Amino acid sequence: MNTGMKINKISDWVWEIPKTEKEGMRVPARIYASDVLFENMDKGVFEQITNVACLPGIQKYALCMPDGHWGYGFPIGGVAAFDTENGIISPGGIGFDINCGMRLITTDLKINEVKPRLPELINELFRAVPAGVGSKGAIKASVSQLKDIMRRGAEWCIENGYGRPQDRQRIEEGGHLPGADPSKVSEKAISRGINQLGTLGSGNHYLEIQLVTTENIFDEKIAKVFGIKEKDQIVIMVHCGSRGFGHQVATDYLKVFDKAMKKYGMTVRDRELACAPFKSQEGSDYYKAMLCAANSAFANRQIITHRIRESFSKVFDTGTEKLGIEIVYDVAHNIARVERYKIDGKEKEVLVHRKGSTRSFGPGRRELPEIYREVGQPVIVGGSMQTGSFLLTGTEKAMEETFGSTMHGAGRTMSRHAAKKKVRGDQLMRTMARDGILVKAASMSGLAEEAGIAYKDISEVVETMDTLGISKKVVKLKPIGNIKG
Repeated sequence: MNTGMKINKISDWVWEIPKTEKEGMRVPARIYASDVLFENMDKGVFEQITNVACLPGIQKYALCMPDGHWGYGFPIGGVAAFDTENGIISPGGIGFDINCGMRLITTDLKINEVKPRLPELINELFRAVPAGVGSKGAIKASVSQLKDIMRRGAEWCIENGYGRPQDRQRIEEGGHLPGADPSKVSEKAISRGINQLGTLGSGNHYLEIQLVTTENIFDEKIAKVFGIKEKDQIVIMVHCGSRGFGHQVATDYLKVFDKAMKKYGMTVRDRELACAPFKSQEGSDYYKAMLCAANSAFANRQIITHRIRESFSKVFDTGTEKLGIEIVYDVAHNIARVERYKIDGKEKEVLVHRKGSTRSFGPGRRELPEIYREVGQPVIVGGSMQTGSFLLTGTEKAMEETFGSTMHGAGRTMSRHAAKKKVRGDQLMRTMARDGILVKAASMSGLAEEAGIAYKDISEVVETMDTLGISKKVVKLKPIGNIKG
């Protein structure tokens, strides 16, 4: 590939741009990709990841995962860790949909039980979980309740009847990130978020019913720990985030950071990387507001889980306990977190930005719930609605090489606009039905945007990180029913 940059292949499927390649680079930039993925990678990724490598306080490398593609500020699939003492925080390294993330839910149902009722089930889920642009949820929270949700996340939901006590241990950080401060959130963000709890939204967000088949179980022992017990088992995957609330938080603080950079004498190579020192007033305020949006996203997925349980119970006319509907895990992939890693032989506190990247914590890490500490963190990677998704586990090598991070999905290969030029939503729906995937969508144009041809080969993306030992394949999941905004 001709990027105009010197790029060294330092090992199988690891590529490095030296810090001498662009003025201002403080660390090298690394890209994780197979030969095929590398050759077809969006050239903008190389420009963006080397811009990230110029940011103050960055540690070791600026990283891009194999699903990497052009984003706002950071490439989507970008990872960077900054010294908490002299580094920065940047909304462009987190994303507008703060704590956009994945949740995987198991059931004890088999395909032969679900298939006859799949149309009814999809219709009921579509009714229970609002989807699409501007969709509003059935939860009518007051401003004081929303502020409580900002502080407490999924905990608030569970205590108010939208979940079970055991759900807490199956959500990243228990679904509650401490340090959130609603006073740092604007009234406009509150007004945008107050009616959106329990909703999917639009774009690439989805609620999907999936099937486990014998040939797609790669590690039977770990699969059982994660609740994948047998072939033909039905599971459910949810992909969504903080919606308009998180978008407004990011928008608000990008304006704040424009002024803050002048105040602190900071410059960046791309205005989309507007930032502030993490320890500054502005940086601290944004971090606290970001945590509010992150907790709101955990709450959003928790309420959606409650609606999923209700829908299955209604369609199958039995209690959810008998249906075995349990959370496997819930992971964020648009977030910044304070974590500790060994850097140059010494343990150091850093602020890890993950923009379209998922934690891949290895066995023994204290942040993991006890039920998974021996095998590592469940890593949930969503593919396109036509190709399937993956459940993996984190590794020790990820802790050493990528700040405990891996890919979050397949990664786009074309814009939404380009996809709509190539695909019609109604035709795509019929094609998917012939392939055994029932789809219900709020918008045919929105459906066309998410066609499988718009994404990279999810199997190759996952295989890259599995081969490198950054995350380990456990199960591939096949879609049979999908709800799209």
